[in-house]
Amino acid sequence: MNETTAILQVEDLCVDFHTRQGMVRVLYDINLSVYQGKTLGIVGESGCGKSMAALAIMRLIPEPPGSIPRGRILLEGRNLLDLDEKRMRDVRGNAISMIFQEPMTSLNPVFTVGMQISENIMRHQKASRSEAASRAVEIMQAVKIPAAAQRFRQYPHELSGGMRQRVMIAMALSCKPKVLIADEPTTALDVTVQAQIFDLLQEVREKTGTSMILITHDMGVISEVADRVAVIYAGHKVEEGSVREIIDDSLHPYTRGLIGCAPHLKEDPGPASES
Repeated sequence: MNETTAILQVEDLCVDFHTRQGMVRVLYDINLSVYQGKTLGIVGESGCGKSMAALAIMRLIPEPPGSIPRGRILLEGRNLLDLDEKRMRDVRGNAISMIFQEPMTSLNPVFTVGMQISENIMRHQKASRSEAASRAVEIMQAVKIPAAAQRFRQYPHELSGGMRQRVMIAMALSCKPKVLIADEPTTALDVTVQAQIFDLLQEVREKTGTSMILITHDMGVISEVADRVAVIYAGHKVEEGSVREIIDDSLHPYTRGLIGCAPHLKEDPGPASES
C-alpha cells in the first residue's frame, strides 16, 4: 500500500441520538479519507461533532441511545460497521488506536500505568506477562518517558499531565496500529508540553509510517502537523483540502473564522520595554 492509497475511508457516515424530544442527528453524511503515512486534521469548534466522528470510527458510540443509521467505515477495504462487537474488539486498540482528550479520566486509577500498557499487548499480541512488560518499558522509552522502568510501576496520579499523556500515546502505539486517532491530545497541558507532545506524534508518524487523524480546534496546530484538513461545522463537513489550500484559499466563512482566531504576529514588537 503506497502513500496515495486511503487506508481508512469514511463514507456518508451519519450518527443519531435518541432523546426524550425525539431523534437528533449529530453527524450528517461525513466523508473522510486517511492516507498511508499521512495526517488528516479534523478541525472545528467544541460541539461540532469532531470527537463524535472519532468515536463512530472506533465503534464507541453508546447504542442506545446512539446509532449509526447510514454509512461505511472502511479499514483497508473492510467495513467496520459489519463487524460484531467481539471482532471489533480485535480491531480496537490493535489496528486502530485512539488517544483520548483527558488522560486522567482515560487511565484506570487502580492499576499501574505499566500494567495498562501491558494488558493491551497481552490481549492483542498473545504475549506472556513478562514479555508484555518488557515491550511496555521499551515503548515507554520510545515515547521519551524518563526512567521508564520506574514509571512502569507507578499509578496515574503519581505522574504529571504530560507524562500521563505520553503513557496514553505509548498505550495507543503498543500494538503498532495502522491508524492512530489523537483527539485533542494536549487538552489541559501547558504550551511547552503541548509542543513536546506534537513533536512526539510527528516523530512517531515518521518513524513508524502510522497514519493519523488529529482532532483539534486550533488551526495553528493543523498548519504545523497535518497534511490535509477537514472542517466540521454543526455536524457537517463544510470544507476539505490540503492544509496549504485551506489556509491560503479557504472558501467557507466558518473556515475563515477559525483561521482568524489564530493569533498572528503582524510586526516585530521590538525589545521589551523596561518598567
